[in-house]
Amino acid sequence: MPKFSDHDAYIAAAPEQYRPLLRHLRKQLAQALPDAEERIMYDMPGFAIGNSIVVGYAAFSKQCGLYFSKGAIALHAKDITNAGLKASKTGVTFTTRYPITDELLKKLAISSRKDLRL
Repeated sequence: MPKFSDHDAYIAAAPEQYRPLLRHLRKQLAQALPDAEERIMYDMPGFAIGNSIVVGYAAFSKQCGLYFSKGAIALHAKDITNAGLKASKTGVTFTTRYPITDELLKKLAISSRKDLRL
């Protein structure tokens, strides 16, 4: 697995069909978490405050994923289901055809920040 120095390098190496979506996620997360710092952690781009990752994002061969605190996912489980997205304990996956909405992304990011008590 390649190591990435920053978000730009990660996005440039991602499957081409996901690059516009990843750029959009990055912009929306930066707006939702203005005091967070961009970092590469666990070989994926994310936003951190101090040493705590608030949210990470990634692209795979067939989908993209966003990774939040368990509490944020649990709090918005109904919204995630209603949006037709799949969720695990800490992540939400989606495709370019059925992306996560900006509104839900913002809710999850803010809740993840609060859940981590940062």
